[in-house]
Amino acid sequence: MSRNEESILFAPEDEVHSLPKDTWKIMIVDDDEGVHEITKMVFKDFIFNNKGLEIISAYSGEEARELISRYPDIAVILLDVVMEEDDSGLKVVEYIRNVLENKYVRVILRTGYPGQAPEKDVILKYDINDYKEKTELTATKLFTTLISALRGYKDIMVIEENRKALKKMIEASPKIFELQSMGDFISAVLSQMISLMDLGKNAIYCNTRGFAATKYQNSNDFYVMAATGDFGDKINKNIFEFLDEEILYRIKEAINTKKNISEGENYIVYFENKNQIENIIYAECSQNLKEFDHELMLLFCNNISIAFDNIYLNKEIEDTQKEIIYTLGEVTEARSEGMGNHVKRVSKYCELLAKKYGLSEEEVQIIKMAAPIHDIGKVAIPDNILHKPGKLTSEEFEIMKTHSALGYNMLKNSNRRVLKAASIIAHQHHEKYDGTGYPQGLKGEDIHIYGRISCIADVFDALGSKRVYKDPWPLEKILDYFKEESGHLFDPKLIKIFFENIEEIISIRDKFTDEERK
Repeated sequence: MSRNEESILFAPEDEVHSLPKDTWKIMIVDDDEGVHEITKMVFKDFIFNNKGLEIISAYSGEEARELISRYPDIAVILLDVVMEEDDSGLKVVEYIRNVLENKYVRVILRTGYPGQAPEKDVILKYDINDYKEKTELTATKLFTTLISALRGYKDIMVIEENRKALKKMIEASPKIFELQSMGDFISAVLSQMISLMDLGKNAIYCNTRGFAATKYQNSNDFYVMAATGDFGDKINKNIFEFLDEEILYRIKEAINTKKNISEGENYIVYFENKNQIENIIYAECSQNLKEFDHELMLLFCNNISIAFDNIYLNKEIEDTQKEIIYTLGEVTEARSEGMGNHVKRVSKYCELLAKKYGLSEEEVQIIKMAAPIHDIGKVAIPDNILHKPGKLTSEEFEIMKTHSALGYNMLKNSNRRVLKAASIIAHQHHEKYDGTGYPQGLKGEDIHIYGRISCIADVFDALGSKRVYKDPWPLEKILDYFKEESGHLFDPKLIKIFFENIEEIISIRDKFTDEERK
């Protein structure tokens, strides 16, 4: 028997206890207790498509409405017309179809008074799937009627699940094409694949897990970039060190054949971009995927394979841009007697403070990339001022202060978001929260958040670094100064965040020392 064939089984009396846990819910609605007992006896030990029956009983129209609201996954309702009122059953149908908008449950009307509810009128007026007089419903006819209804319900739900799957796939593709970060992209692809695998009505119990891994350059190993389920703690780990042999065998097959592999409940996606960087996405679910699911996954994978190349291209451009900006920052600092990893530390401090402040991930990355050239205007400051070992005269200091406006003017005409952010930082990182800074004398939140963050990052690192005109301050003195200047030089909200995360900030300082470039 193929997996698409239906199976109808009756378990022997001594094996009733081992019926499948997964069931079809059917509801009997009748005010006659005897009808419930007879119906349950007819369907004793009933199994259809490896699923038994869960019978729910209601003895009035009001009780039926309450139960169908509580159990929206009821497959079939055997519904009496006349109960507390002559049309109680018809009111139940109206409630199901029009109030609950449940178009899926199959409704079989059973009546002992056919004259009160003529078959033609009822079938035409109400969304009823079958009409039976109680006198004609022998055990055999009741059985075949239920089988027919369950088949109809099953087919409708397959169509509905496929409709939802196609909708999800259509929605997923544009979303992942919008992402520019490789980490975000891979996480999104994994998430959408898991979502597509979980479309069944019992998906919440599906116990889905998966991971996405990339092969590092000059290596034969694949490292996890995103994960879900019990793979969640495997980020940045080599898949060959924790996967069992069976999964590894299938993954190696996908790598060697450069093809996607679907096998029962498992799906392995293989991608290789134009730069020959290989990627694997592995997802599994505790229930087998249907043929349609495999076709849907193949269509989804064909869509995202194009996006993979675009993301890698964007990443290459972004990495190049980042390297150029860092280099510009380091060239600027080298003119100031070379201050080691100052620009890298400032960048990291800005990233941390922006994240803790609550900026979006996109803005966090922008300020991180823009911060290294906060002092780019210093390239236009004369050497005799820039390298002066002693205190500057008032005239010299006025010239030094022009580096903020000079840097802004160098960058302001760019249409690139990173360089626009860099122009703001260059212009405003010497503004003071109380309005006494330069070059514009901005006050409070009139100073852009990028300027307020970079001010803290730059001052903290400058005070702790050796300059031509001073020795580094000890940490205790710097922290005391920051407390004193909260609300004056610095944004007090950011200073609170700064001290709440001081251990991470010190960790950055200690990692990127001036003695050792990393």
